[in-house]
Amino acid sequence: MKKNDVRILGANGQPLPPSRPEYKALGGSGRVPYDAADSFSDQLGGWQPTLWSPDNEINIYRDRIVSRARDLVRNDGWAAGAVTRILDNAVGAIYRPIFKPDYRYLQTLTGIKGFDAEWADEYARYMNAMWRMWANDVGRWCDYERKHTVSQLLRIGLRHKLIDGDNVTLMHYDTSRLGYGRAQFATAVQLIDPDRLSNPQQVYDMAHIRGGVELDSYGSPVAYHFRKAHQGDWWSGEKTMTWERIPRETPWGRPIVIHDFDSDRAGQHRGSGIFTPIIQRLKMLIKYDESEVEAAILNAVFGAFIESPYDPAMVEEGLTGGDGLGVYQEERIGFHEDRRLTLQNGVGLPIMFPGEKINTVNAARPNSNFAAFESAVLRNVTAATGLSTQQVTQDWSDVNYSSARAAMLEAWKTLSRRRHDFATGTAAPIASCFVEEVHSLGGVPLPAGAPEFVEARTAYSHAKWMGPGRGWVDPVAEKKGAILGLDAGMSTLEKEVGDSEGEDWEEVIDQRAIEQKRFESRGLELPEYLKGDEASKTIQDPEEK
Repeated sequence: MKKNDVRILGANGQPLPPSRPEYKALGGSGRVPYDAADSFSDQLGGWQPTLWSPDNEINIYRDRIVSRARDLVRNDGWAAGAVTRILDNAVGAIYRPIFKPDYRYLQTLTGIKGFDAEWADEYARYMNAMWRMWANDVGRWCDYERKHTVSQLLRIGLRHKLIDGDNVTLMHYDTSRLGYGRAQFATAVQLIDPDRLSNPQQVYDMAHIRGGVELDSYGSPVAYHFRKAHQGDWWSGEKTMTWERIPRETPWGRPIVIHDFDSDRAGQHRGSGIFTPIIQRLKMLIKYDESEVEAAILNAVFGAFIESPYDPAMVEEGLTGGDGLGVYQEERIGFHEDRRLTLQNGVGLPIMFPGEKINTVNAARPNSNFAAFESAVLRNVTAATGLSTQQVTQDWSDVNYSSARAAMLEAWKTLSRRRHDFATGTAAPIASCFVEEVHSLGGVPLPAGAPEFVEARTAYSHAKWMGPGRGWVDPVAEKKGAILGLDAGMSTLEKEVGDSEGEDWEEVIDQRAIEQKRFESRGLELPEYLKGDEASKTIQDPEEK
């Protein structure tokens, strides 16, 4: 043994083998280069996950994961609240497009000078008006099932995407619905439960079909396979085991099936919900919470008990049929009946029979560690959902302006990304179908020689999707900052009004003009927020003359 070479000896007197064996690789000797690759350490030895493809990771276990996630959202307030917060911030009550045709692209494509900013403004106003008539139709003809407005359909679609991992939408063009007092447009939206998207006869994934998504040789979806009825609809019988193949789009590119999901890896064809990483921890919190509540109830029910002595002879006599135990009990009953002493205010005096004493149950519940455990689990929830802890718990008691503002801004980044991804994956294809029909009806303001819709589908359908605004933590301070940004030329009215209020800036200034005229027509003094407009008008008049 070398000098200073210390070894740990076993029971047999021989040195114990090293806990981390040495490896020989590339002609050398030593440990594996990365600890993460060590297969023999105490920490990682039992951790041997399989290297799966993205579809095999999800599709095989998808039904089990989704059923558990839905159960959490149905029965757990934290999970339900997290979904509600995301829906309210990303989509909100009204989710609508502000059409912004790409006139620069159209001008470059065609060389037509008429495709300019003025035309884009006129086109957007026309298309926005048509969208409002279709999306908010009181007859709900925009919904193929005639139950919801487009905003409500989009909110349900995002809910499916958050919980199930997929949002599936069918686009219909049904002229049979047109008529007096009926639908004004043939385009209609139908949401499909993602459970119905599956391989025919529930066969395993294959090279050309995975999770119900049929692929071409490039891995691009070309068609989708749907059960004709949900497998849980026992009354549908044969339809639950009958599949229908629906192509992704028409030969000229109009979407038929819109499948939206968040991809974590390349080559993925089905999605995973936001609760997948935290299902286990949320279920642990639910069980812990139930256990604490049950313990507290039991301790509250059994508040106190009376302890009385029984010597061995009494117990033996009672068990063998003697009357010793009965005599003792009769003496106790008679004692308590004769000594019901109370004070004038009705408070009783507990006078015990000789040998009796009162014991109380310690009802110290919930456990002192519960709050710390709950906080740790909720931090997992907020990290997975991209929300702040305060948004999930709705407890703002321990935050100040700075921390609330920082938390809101950080959460807003994730919410903005979710809104943008949902607009790109679901809302924009729906809008393109509607815009295509509007073009086919005629009357759209277009310059002479404008290309057909199918030649510039993206340019004609381009829109900015408006949801709820970010809101304010300190309205005075934040609006002052917005004004400074506008005055310095570092921001625009469109950005400030859209981000903070969720409104269309043109509608805001149009409303300001209406209000100013209304004040003037009644001879009322203009309020401060309109005096600036009047002062600006006064200054410009001499120059105009």
